[in-house]
Amino acid sequence: MITAMAILIFLISYIMIMTEKLNRALVAVGGGVLLLLTSVYDWEEAFTKYIDWDTIALLFSMMVLVSITKKTGVFEYVAIKFAQTVKGRPVPLLIGTAILTAVGSAFLDNVTTVLLFVPILLTLTNMLSLPAFPFLIVTIFSSNIGGTATLIGDPPNIMIGQAVKHFTFLSFVWNLGPLVLILFTIIITGMVFVFRNQLKFDSTKVAELMKIEPESYLKRTPMLYQSLAVLGMTIVGFLMHPIIHVELTTVSVCAAVLLLLLTDKEYSSEKVFEEVEWVTLFFFMGLFMLVGGLIKVGVIDEIARGMMWVSGGDLPTTAIIVLWSSGLLSGIVDNIPFVAAMIPVVHELQGYGMMNLDPVWWSLALGACLGGNGTLIGASANVVVAGLAASANHSISFVRFLLYGIPVLLVSLIISTIYVYFRFLVPFLS
Repeated sequence: MITAMAILIFLISYIMIMTEKLNRALVAVGGGVLLLLTSVYDWEEAFTKYIDWDTIALLFSMMVLVSITKKTGVFEYVAIKFAQTVKGRPVPLLIGTAILTAVGSAFLDNVTTVLLFVPILLTLTNMLSLPAFPFLIVTIFSSNIGGTATLIGDPPNIMIGQAVKHFTFLSFVWNLGPLVLILFTIIITGMVFVFRNQLKFDSTKVAELMKIEPESYLKRTPMLYQSLAVLGMTIVGFLMHPIIHVELTTVSVCAAVLLLLLTDKEYSSEKVFEEVEWVTLFFFMGLFMLVGGLIKVGVIDEIARGMMWVSGGDLPTTAIIVLWSSGLLSGIVDNIPFVAAMIPVVHELQGYGMMNLDPVWWSLALGACLGGNGTLIGASANVVVAGLAASANHSISFVRFLLYGIPVLLVSLIISTIYVYFRFLVPFLS
C-alpha cells in the first residue's frame, strides 16, 4: 500500500510539473508533504537522508556570489565585449556561447557555470533583440555534455569518482573526453541548423552595440574588486578540489560568507537574499523528497537490480543496459539519486564474477550525465537555467524542452553506445 502511494504521488506530481498548471516548486514540495502525511517516510528521514543539502547549499552559495557580482556591472561588461568580438552575428554568438559553457562546465561544474553565464546570456539576447530560447537550450545541452568530461563537471561523476578509488581527474578526461568532443560537435551543429531561421541579424541593433563602451557598465567601487577576487578564489578552489580534497560545497559556502561580510556596507545582505532564486531551491527540495519516496519503498533499487537481472551477468550487455537505462531514467528521477542507488548495485557485480567493472562505471557516468538533457528536470543545471530564465520573463515550457531534449538524448545514447562498445568492450573481449 505504501509503495503504491509513493508511486502515485510521484506520478501525479510529475504530470502536474509537466502541465505547468501550478508553480512547479509548490507542486514538488506539496508532493513531498503528501509523502510525509501518508507515512512513506518521516521528517527526520526526509531532511537527513533524502534532501541533498550539499546541492542546495552549493546552489544557494553560488546564487549569493552571482547576485553580488551582478551589481558591479561585470556581467554586462563581459556580455558586450563578447558580442562585439563576434560583431553581433547570431550564429557565432550561439556557437561561442556553447563553447564557453561546455569548457566552464568541465572545469568548474555545470551548475556553477550556468549560474555565472546565464545572466550574461540574457543581457546579450535582450540587447540584440534575439530570442532567448535557442541560447538557453544550447546552454543546457552544452553544460551537461561538457560536464560529462571531467570528475568535477557533473555531480554523478563526483559520486562515481568517490566510489571508484582508481578513477582520477585525468581518468575521466582520457576516457570520456573524446566522446564529449564528438557529441558536442554533432549536437551544436544540429542546434545551429534547427534554430538558423530564428537567428536574425539586426544591423541596427548591432550598430548600436558596436558603439557601446563596455567599460561604462563597470561600477568601479570596492565591491567590484572584492567580488572578482572572491569569485576567482572560488574557481581556483573548485579546480584544486582533487588536490586539496575540500568539498565543492565547503568552498562555495565559505566564499559566499566571505563576500557577504566584505560587501555588507555597500550592498546589504538583506538585499542579496532577496535576489536568491528561492523558487528553484524549493523545487530542488521537493524533487529530492519525491524521489526519496521512491527510494524509501525500494522502487529505484528494484529498477537497478532488474537491469542487472536482464543482463544475465554478461559484461557487454550489462554495460549497454546501464548506459541506456541510466540515460532514460535520469531524465525522469534526476541523475543524482539514481546514481546513488546504482553505485552499490554495480559494486555487487563483482560477486557475479565481473572483475573488470570499468566499462560499467563509464556507462553509468555517460548515461547519468547525458540523460540530464532529456527533460527540463533531468539535471540540476537544467532546473537552474529554467529558474533564471523565468525570473527574467523567458520561461521555458516543459513540453517545448522535450521536443528538443528527447532527440538530443537519443542521438547522444546511440553515439555513446558505439563509443562504449569499441573503446571499452572490444579491447576487453579480445
